[in-house]
Amino acid sequence: MIISPRTRGFICLTSHPEGCAQNVLTQINYVKSQGLTDGPKKVLVIGASTGFGLASRITSAFGSNASTIGVYFEKPSAPGKPASPGWYNTAAFETFANEAGLYAKSINGDAFSNEIKQKTIDLIKADLGQVDLVIYSLASPRRTHPATGETFNSVLKPIEGSFSDKTVDFHTGIVSTVSIDPANEEEIANTVAVMGGEDWEMWITALKEANLLAPGATTVAYSYIGPALTEPVYRKGTIGRAKDHLEATALDITDQLKDINGKAYVSVNKALVTQASSAIPVIPLYISLLYKVMKAKGIHEGCIEQISRLFKDNLYAKNGVPVDEKGRIRIDDWEMREDVQNEVTALWAEATTETLPAIGDLEGYKTDFFNLFGFEVPKVDYNADVNEVVEVPGLQA
Repeated sequence: MIISPRTRGFICLTSHPEGCAQNVLTQINYVKSQGLTDGPKKVLVIGASTGFGLASRITSAFGSNASTIGVYFEKPSAPGKPASPGWYNTAAFETFANEAGLYAKSINGDAFSNEIKQKTIDLIKADLGQVDLVIYSLASPRRTHPATGETFNSVLKPIEGSFSDKTVDFHTGIVSTVSIDPANEEEIANTVAVMGGEDWEMWITALKEANLLAPGATTVAYSYIGPALTEPVYRKGTIGRAKDHLEATALDITDQLKDINGKAYVSVNKALVTQASSAIPVIPLYISLLYKVMKAKGIHEGCIEQISRLFKDNLYAKNGVPVDEKGRIRIDDWEMREDVQNEVTALWAEATTETLPAIGDLEGYKTDFFNLFGFEVPKVDYNADVNEVVEVPGLQA
């Protein structure tokens, strides 16, 4: 079939298998261009099919020849119905990994569930014995608790009163004002239940009890802080409360791993276009201005550049892992540079529907958004008939 993008709000309802495959190949080629490093050898990535999780799997495999297991929750393809982009990404990654002689298998299902945890444990036992790196990169709007059966839904709301500021519809380029009422205590608690650290700790506890964590094993979860501009709706909002919990959980996990000399880190990453970030008011406008400034300074990074730098200069640095005063890895350091933030703040004051095409990089934002779904990717013929039914080579039944 010929597959074109169909959008509804901040999501795209279709995805393109060849575009996704080309995206994956581009990331692989970037990692290979950086040369092999002495990184992890047996890696579990929870949330492995898009964004930072996919970049982590690619960097592990093609940056240090690691065997990788990916866990994700994606919609498979069917005749006349394209798969979700993460399905096509995983199919491409595992195909390229197999061609390179690398072990790559995966499990598709609800990573919050006990069933998927057990399937993953069984696979590690059977094939790898132990893992030395666990990446936790889940981004879900809801979670069903495996013990209680209760389902929690996260919300994107401020906490300290109502919030009003600029935002942009990145499809139309219209800059407008958005107003958001504050969250109540139940909404805050639910967001922490979905996006906090409880499930991460459950994974690590289960792996450790099964003796599947190698001596010195490392686990990393991804977070974001951001600037004062986005603080009310992000870091001081419901998401920020969840991220605070995630960061506190890293300390608890590190205590749990002391006997195997293991360590848990939170990596604070740069603002990037993802399906999740596109849903957060204010963030698309901030990113479009940030991209403009960072590209002009030659310091812009996408997911794969960020994660490659995380592995080479931080997690597996020869002189130890550099962290901030709270024990966090900061690969948002270039974004948060004073000169960058001063320029973005000045542009924010000028941003209107009329000025944004000149002072921001809305086109770059839109391109990155459609790239997530395999569209607007160079070297792909979108007028060609493609097979929408694609199998994931290493998918476990």
